[in-house]
Amino acid sequence: MREVVIVEAMRTPVGRRGGGLSTIHPVDVLAHVQGEVVRRSGVDPTEISQVVGGCVSQVGEQSFNVVRTAWLTAGLPLQAAATTVDTQCGSSQQATNLATALVQSGVVDSALACGVESMSRIPIGSNSDRKLGLGRAVPKSYFANYEFTSQFEGAERIAEKWGLSRKDTDELGLLSQQRAARAWAEGRFDTQILEIEAPDVDEEGKPTGTTHTVARDEGLRDTTLDKLAQLKPVARPDGVHTAGSSSQISDGSAGVLLMERSRAEALGLRPRARIVDTCLVGVDPVLMLTGPIDATNRLFERTGLSMSDIDVTEINEAFASVVLAWAKELNPDMEKVNPNGGAIALGHPLGGTGAVLLTKALHELERTDGQFGLVTMCCGGGLGTGTIIERL
Repeated sequence: MREVVIVEAMRTPVGRRGGGLSTIHPVDVLAHVQGEVVRRSGVDPTEISQVVGGCVSQVGEQSFNVVRTAWLTAGLPLQAAATTVDTQCGSSQQATNLATALVQSGVVDSALACGVESMSRIPIGSNSDRKLGLGRAVPKSYFANYEFTSQFEGAERIAEKWGLSRKDTDELGLLSQQRAARAWAEGRFDTQILEIEAPDVDEEGKPTGTTHTVARDEGLRDTTLDKLAQLKPVARPDGVHTAGSSSQISDGSAGVLLMERSRAEALGLRPRARIVDTCLVGVDPVLMLTGPIDATNRLFERTGLSMSDIDVTEINEAFASVVLAWAKELNPDMEKVNPNGGAIALGHPLGGTGAVLLTKALHELERTDGQFGLVTMCCGGGLGTGTIIERL
């Protein structure tokens, strides 16, 4: 079987809702990432045969195959085909997994995986907004099989099942913020961030003709356990999750360039990590967010690796209970789990997050001289994504 390697992986800063990236069209955000990943890798863009990217709310500015539109906007070769994937929160991780399969199977020698979401401009749920008059995504016949729960409710039920308290979730929320602040203070993200210019706008949202540079993640908050304890629950009156222990509404994008190893080496490009294995699993759609547990177990069964082999884990902090339940089941060294903060502190730009996490994992392995990295995410509808990479 052909070996698939990562040649380059970069991300934008993650912008907060209404923040620095909110004034720029999501196509332009993604086009910037695609172009910069190609440029920094040194690859001839004609080598890239397919582009596979994730985006959840594919409506308005994010409709019409946003991945293809961005590629053309970046002025890259029109011969490269492009596909936009919706696997909910795991969209760009699954896009990376699909791109891996294309290279591994010999369909192409090189593929660019990526993702984008501008939640400031296209709010979550926009593509199923009742105001559009397009009907409901879930028909009544669905309820004969499953209860339809929200992700907020799923997170609370996970907390109940695994015996997690408000104190537990608040402590993880604080840890995420502390680690993200440390990462920025120590320059840990310097090698992975793509600064981006965005237009300034007036009170009516019209461009003023000037621009500003977005160079840092915008979700970081200076907080304490006492401050977190004062926040109101977001799902139930007696729930354990608050805005301080849940992922943030965000804007952002990332890209991962994948190639068949011998082709990369023949072109004089440096393979930085190999894809060990990937998976996408289905789990209970009522609890909904337990996918990382099953995905991690699936990967370990297939590869023979165990948690003790993993030097860096990036698990999406959709809600604190997702990470804490996974940790109870897998018993990892928590010093190696989201060592530079997660979505609670940095944000979660839906369709872009999977590629962001893969980028973070690669650069952290390189920074710490680690070998194996695990990336896993929960997804709406009851799915779990998983990828293991090995630094070369």
